[in-house]
Amino acid sequence: MLRSFLIGLVAGQRAMTPLAAVATAAQRDTLPADAPGRALLRGPLGTSGAIVAAASEMAGDKMKTAPDRTVPAGLIGRTLTAAYAGAAFAPKHQRAAAAALAAVTAIGASYAGIALRKAAMKRWGQTATGFVEDALVMGGGLAIASMRR
Repeated sequence: MLRSFLIGLVAGQRAMTPLAAVATAAQRDTLPADAPGRALLRGPLGTSGAIVAAASEMAGDKMKTAPDRTVPAGLIGRTLTAAYAGAAFAPKHQRAAAAALAAVTAIGASYAGIALRKAAMKRWGQTATGFVEDALVMGGGLAIASMRR
């Protein structure tokens, strides 16, 4: 369930990146064959949609009007995508526990991530810290997608 925990960390920072990570894993054949939504996310439309959604969220994060990730709607979105991705990365018999682990991790990571980001923003500003955070999130998502089952 390591991948499920790690995707929860990613989801705590960006809600849409877990979907892109699952789509990437489906493309790389590192996702369980019976993972929920695998066929949809493996197709060109599903993969493209997941990647565009993740990229759009990253772009929106740099805007001054971007809400904190800990607002209720943001936490709900992160929790749902984390739970789905956590289940998708897990073997069938561990999916419920993996979904719960990823969701709880995402909530905790949301609060820890916003605290770190706000502290960094005081010194480096919103845009620079956002790009660094995006690089970490994207790299983490790709690493999780590349991990063998």
